Amino acid sequence: MIKVLIVDDSAVVRKVLSAELSRVSGIDVVGTAADPYIARDKIVQLHPDVLTLDLEMPRMDGLTFLEKLMKYYPLPVIVISSLTPKGSDTALRALELGAVDVLCKPGSAFAVVEVCKALVGKIRSAALAHVRALPKGRIEPPSRPSVGGLAHTTHKILAIGASTGGTRAIEEVLVSLPGDTPGTVIVQHMPEHFTRSFAQRLNDLCVMEVREGCDNDMVVPGLALIAPGNYHMVLRRCGARYHVGIKDGPQVHHQRPSVDVLFHSVAKQAGSNAIGVIMTGMGEDGAQGLLAMREAGARTLGQDEQSCVVFGMPKEAIELGAVEHIVPLSKMSGSILNMLTGRSSSTWGRKAVPEKVG
Repeated sequence: MIKVLIVDDSAVVRKVLSAELSRVSGIDVVGTAADPYIARDKIVQLHPDVLTLDLEMPRMDGLTFLEKLMKYYPLPVIVISSLTPKGSDTALRALELGAVDVLCKPGSAFAVVEVCKALVGKIRSAALAHVRALPKGRIEPPSRPSVGGLAHTTHKILAIGASTGGTRAIEEVLVSLPGDTPGTVIVQHMPEHFTRSFAQRLNDLCVMEVREGCDNDMVVPGLALIAPGNYHMVLRRCGARYHVGIKDGPQVHHQRPSVDVLFHSVAKQAGSNAIGVIMTGMGEDGAQGLLAMREAGARTLGQDEQSCVVFGMPKEAIELGAVEHIVPLSKMSGSILNMLTGRSSSTWGRKAVPEKVG
């Protein structure tokens, strides 16, 4: 049983979430709390496996509480936030502080039943997460190659997919890439509107330009496009130029955007001119698409278990034979650059087993 503690100042939200989650096999709502002070006492008393956290609460705001929690008593936290620009920015700050996932608050733009259904999957994913205390201060990224060093790789495409824990992992990779990195397309499982705030935050931190993708956006060197929440993103090609398509459609592996949808399109449109990277996340989204990329001649990388928050998506891809090299997060940007420039791969990480394990 996964023991869950619900922290929210709204009695209605506490009641609704408790009722819906209590119907689910394998999840036990061990308690609720109306503010962080009550939550602190119940955490010590009940030892929950997962915490759901509202960010706007009396006596102490959710961000302050989360920062203290991750410092003294790290555990998996799912943030439940409103679908407003301010709520999206605050939720992203929560992810930076160590929350493993974010969900839209019931009553904002989605039916309560749909939110609770999504919450169940996030709780199960969070229960498997490797949560670590936050490091003190921001780690300085390694020195970047000079702009122009990758000029001969402008025909290439870098495709990245991630889910739980991916916001911090993607940030660590992108801040270490130079401004002339080949056109980059990214799927991070996040709700609608949150992806725009995520892209804006990355744009403030990176040498590359980063923005949420729009239909028919060109994919060019020095630009990274994030798939918008609730829409699939695909790579298309017209002559020598790449652009993205943003489209609706059914969820794939319970996800929209889906990493598989993006990776399959990259395999078809870019073939051997692509590099695929699959990173931390729950489930199997991206494994088949990365295999298609590798079979089309692309180079592929998977994040290693030790540095993943959840070793689900990379594990599935590795077992399928889709991953060429297994790389720790700290070496991922260097490995990407090595592949782009053709440098030796002997010190990247370990070569993945090409056939299905077990």
